[in-house]
Amino acid sequence: MSRLEDVGERDGWRCWLCDEAVDPSMSVNDDRGPSIDSRTPKPKPGVPERLAHRGCNTRKGAVTAIVDWPEYLFVADPAVILTSVERLQRKGGREIMARCPTKSDAAEASTWLADRLTRLAPDTPFTTLVEPGGGQFMVLLRR
Repeated sequence: MSRLEDVGERDGWRCWLCDEAVDPSMSVNDDRGPSIDSRTPKPKPGVPERLAHRGCNTRKGAVTAIVDWPEYLFVADPAVILTSVERLQRKGGREIMARCPTKSDAAEASTWLADRLTRLAPDTPFTTLVEPGGGQFMVLLRR
């Protein structure tokens, strides 16, 4: 198991689940305090441990995490982010992550997704794209 300080420094003291700041000086027993999460129900070799708030880690429990799209984004049929990221890390290629009614909505979703992925999968180079199709705009993720 990794040291909390090492994982926190690597992850920039941000919770990988909610993407909010984690205060390293808070008690590890406090809901907003730091904890280490293995990201998977059973730790697997090669899957890095990640920094999480104690409360976020507890709510997730021993199940595979779900990273939600923020409510302020106007997206339809959003893809499950972690599932898509893990599939693209294994196979490469591209996936449609969401559909948006306007180009500006798609651009905002694409920008958010690209930023979020720099913390969810910092070692994997992803590119987000916006393409028109069927009277709407698709947010694509490519590796």
